[in-house]
Amino acid sequence: MIKKTAASLAVAASLAAGAADAQELRKLVTVVTSPEPQTQLMVMVLTMQAAQKGAEAHILLCGPAGDLALRDAPASATAGQPPKDMSPQGLMQMIREKTGATADVCAIYLPGKGLDPSALLEGVGVASPAEMAERLMAADTRVLSF
Repeated sequence: MIKKTAASLAVAASLAAGAADAQELRKLVTVVTSPEPQTQLMVMVLTMQAAQKGAEAHILLCGPAGDLALRDAPASATAGQPPKDMSPQGLMQMIREKTGATADVCAIYLPGKGLDPSALLEGVGVASPAEMAERLMAADTRVLSF
């Protein structure tokens, strides 16, 4: 009986610690590199869900996914996807507007494209490697990468 009680207390303490840890993880960094519109859209769906549940979300767009941040984005970023005819870029914008999430392109994205920051959507920035490293390494941050 004493062993069962001690084991139950250990499990309860572990669950309580896990719940406390989950509550402390309030920041989310979503790193998107995939060129696939369906993957990009699903990433945005998950980011929106997390932000609606209270996560402070930041989206980092690198490589082909950086195109989502362009004012003159390719059709792959702006074309509606099933089932709700939402585009990856459109949902990213909605996340930013409705949840206060932030978005940046990787520091090397614009130079690699021969562009400057004026090519980006209003409110999308260029990530500072030092600041992104701090975000990614913060103890209260969960990182999703697609």
